[in-house]
Amino acid sequence: MNDYDASTYGDGVADVYDGWYSGGDVAPIVGRLAELAGDGPVLELGIGTGRVALPLAERGLAVHGIDASSAMVEKLRAKPGGADQDDQVRCFRNVAARLVPGGRFVLECFVPDLSRFDRGLRLAVTGINGDGLRLEASMHDPIHQKVKARVVSLTERGTRFYPVEARYCWPSELDLMARLAGLELEHRWGGWNEEPFTAVSGTHVTVYEKPS
Repeated sequence: MNDYDASTYGDGVADVYDGWYSGGDVAPIVGRLAELAGDGPVLELGIGTGRVALPLAERGLAVHGIDASSAMVEKLRAKPGGADQDDQVRCFRNVAARLVPGGRFVLECFVPDLSRFDRGLRLAVTGINGDGLRLEASMHDPIHQKVKARVVSLTERGTRFYPVEARYCWPSELDLMARLAGLELEHRWGGWNEEPFTAVSGTHVTVYEKPS
C-alpha cells in the first residue's frame, strides 16, 4: 500500500468493475443530472467506465470526463458511444473556477458509518456467486478520516487482491469546502429521487451552485 496513488484503485479493478458494481438502475441518476444540467455541458470527475456518462450523452448533452485511471478510461472507450483533504479542497476550487454563474456541482456520496469497524478493523464478505467470493479487510484511521482496505477475490482460478484507500468526508465538511470555493448549497437529498436526507440516510446527493 506504500505506493498507492490516485490511479491504483481504478487500474487494479477496471477489468471486474462493471461486474462487481453495477450500481442498480441508472435511469433516476441520469434523469436528475440531465434536469440539473439543462443545456450542459457536463464534466464528470472520476468518469470510470462510463456507467453514468454514456447514457447521459445519449440524451444529447455534451459530456466530458476525467479519471486518474487509464485502465478505467480504456474500458469506457471500448463501449458503444463511449487523496487527502488538501486534494479535496483543491478539487472544489478547480470545479468552481470552471463553472459559469448558475452552474452546478453534483456529488453522490456515502455517509460515513463508523460502526462498521470494530477497534478500527473490519473483515466482511461482500459478494458470493457461482465462481467464488469476495472479502473486504479494512483498517480505519479516525484521526485522518482515512480507510485502507484490500478487496480479496477468491475463485477456482486463484486469488487476487485489489487495494482501496480513501479519505471520507462528512456532509458538513463538504459544505465548508464548497463555501471556501465560493459555491452555495442548493439541494441535499437522500437519493436521486429527491428522498429526504435524514439522520439514517446512508447516502446523499448534494447539489452546489455557483452564484450568478
